[in-house]
Amino acid sequence: MHSSNQRTHITTWVVGLALYLPLLHGWQETQTTAAQNPVNSLKNLSLEELAQVEVTSPSKHPQPVLKSPVAIFVLTGEDIRRSGATSIPEALRQAPGVEVARIDGNKWSVGIRGFGSRLSRSVLVLIDGRTVYTTFFAGTYWEVQDTLLEDIERIEVIRGPGGTIWGPNAVNGVINIITRKAKDTRGTFATMGGGSEEQGFGSVRVGGGNGKGLNYRVYGKGFTRSPQYHPDARNFDDWRGAQTGFRLDWDKSPRDSFTVQGDLYRQEAGERVQATTYSPPETRNVDAKPHLSGGNFMASWNRTLNSGGAIHLQAYYDRTNRHEPNFGELRDTFDVDLLYRAPPVAGQQFSVGLGARFSNGRAVQVVSGLTFDPPQRTDQLLTAFLQDEISLVPNHLTLTLGTKFLHTNYTASEFEPSARILWAPSDKDSVWAAFTHALRTPSRVERDFNLSGFVRFLPDGTPFMARFNANRGFVPEQMNGYEAGYRRLLLPSLYVDVATFYNHYHNLLSQEFDGPIFFESSPTPAHLLLPAKFGNGLRATSMGGEIAPEWRPTSRWRLRTSYAYLYLNVQNAINSKDVGTAPGISRSSPRHQAVVQSAFDISRQVTLDLTYRYASALPLQDVDSYSTGDARLAWRIHRQLEVAITGQNLLQPHHAEFAGDPGPLVGIRRGVYAGVTWRSSR
Repeated sequence: MHSSNQRTHITTWVVGLALYLPLLHGWQETQTTAAQNPVNSLKNLSLEELAQVEVTSPSKHPQPVLKSPVAIFVLTGEDIRRSGATSIPEALRQAPGVEVARIDGNKWSVGIRGFGSRLSRSVLVLIDGRTVYTTFFAGTYWEVQDTLLEDIERIEVIRGPGGTIWGPNAVNGVINIITRKAKDTRGTFATMGGGSEEQGFGSVRVGGGNGKGLNYRVYGKGFTRSPQYHPDARNFDDWRGAQTGFRLDWDKSPRDSFTVQGDLYRQEAGERVQATTYSPPETRNVDAKPHLSGGNFMASWNRTLNSGGAIHLQAYYDRTNRHEPNFGELRDTFDVDLLYRAPPVAGQQFSVGLGARFSNGRAVQVVSGLTFDPPQRTDQLLTAFLQDEISLVPNHLTLTLGTKFLHTNYTASEFEPSARILWAPSDKDSVWAAFTHALRTPSRVERDFNLSGFVRFLPDGTPFMARFNANRGFVPEQMNGYEAGYRRLLLPSLYVDVATFYNHYHNLLSQEFDGPIFFESSPTPAHLLLPAKFGNGLRATSMGGEIAPEWRPTSRWRLRTSYAYLYLNVQNAINSKDVGTAPGISRSSPRHQAVVQSAFDISRQVTLDLTYRYASALPLQDVDSYSTGDARLAWRIHRQLEVAITGQNLLQPHHAEFAGDPGPLVGIRRGVYAGVTWRSSR
């Protein structure tokens, strides 16, 4: 069977190459400039110019990295391309302070400054301003967050709370994925390839415009990926999918611009889950191929006012369908957001905003041990935003005060205030400090979720069960964060960014005993039951920091390193009856992380990129510390044609990174793949 699959893949790629080769014949060289190719343009920026690159995540308006009073890291499209990453989580491994651990072939744990988990419940993730955080299980399903990686302009990663700007659930950080404008993707892009773990992939994008401010692009992509290493030989986590999308930009005038964009996707992402049934009373592991699908549509309008202010209006619709072996959900989300940035007056810059989101979820019961009551609910989120940037000393000292007001169907009115100050003695360095209050709002998993599990049969044959009951009194998780940082361009070839933090959390999610064991006759069969519920019984403190220097010894060689230290202590609050989840959360993220990256242009046509990664152990998960490395060698044969070979996790045959599946730990395999890419501009 295995050899048959191999023959099928080989045949597929031989046929694919046969179809592709005629396209390579008879090319006509197209003259392009750096201005027409944003990838090359960005690559050629000096460190001083990169420090002045404008980011939008800290304040929802463009400002230079060096003048941003937050711990922010910008991952450029060029960084992603040269890393050889084939998914957004893998690309995020380059960002300091971001803990990315692969669980199996299609799932990741992602955390920022602690609390790593599959759904990243303390991190808010956005794609072009569209929130992909789900209120069903509180977090982000990373496997379905995708786009054409070539079209990503940059990923802005904020380490630390961002709730004042972005609202609830941005407790430990914000990951804002920003794609390129349609005018920057005119022409044709195509890539295809395959290998050991990346068995096969292909993407095509076509873009154009009318030369009068109207530009568009359309893309399609597909992939198939192999399972990772399983000690029990149960290779459940193979993965395949396809996605298509479009973007249309219209610059109607120098003052007004409009954008319409959307995506559709469908996947089969193999997984292993635990499924519990009452009759017969059992809990078993189920291997299956869940069907995941969905789509989104977004429209936005930007107007620049003559007085120097701006208006931004955005609305989107998002549909997700999940059909897994132990549950299912269909969800429709509608969101609208309005932001007004007032003209500067007397050294002050006011920004105000309003937002509303309605998300209707319909749970599908698959097994008797997992239910939602009620099965259908519409989650509501209403927000208001106010921020004032005060220039205390022009061009040198800035104070930013703001707050986010929010109201949901689960909570009363809440506030997320912040205060940030930045001192820039010169145009080459800055120091900043901040205080922020952030929160994570309740989700359906805490309020409506009921989960039963079979423990064992008693000596007399009576089943012994445990049940987590929904907690309608679950309140928001809270965090008070204190941060400070320093950035400096030490030399034209040496830049350093340092950030430190101390966070205090309370009302964190816990699993609480909910009374004494009792006998229950319904549902049948009669059984002994241990009741429990989700509660707010944990509190925590965390502290640490990140340092991320970058050095360019020559114009053709770039060295970038980062080190992150994290101390996280989670304890039971007073009167908590937590069943013992606190130690596991304390050790859910590595205490030490380090990344070293070398990007070397061997010649104008040949590039070599090397990455070394280290993460310390997760003892309670039986995950040892590990070191591994990636390598990518690319040869630009022609102005439009590039061939690359990429090796991932090269230092050992396989290694475990995170325990997230039932059964033995899954090992992340060493993998090698090759690809050919064609780019043309017009």
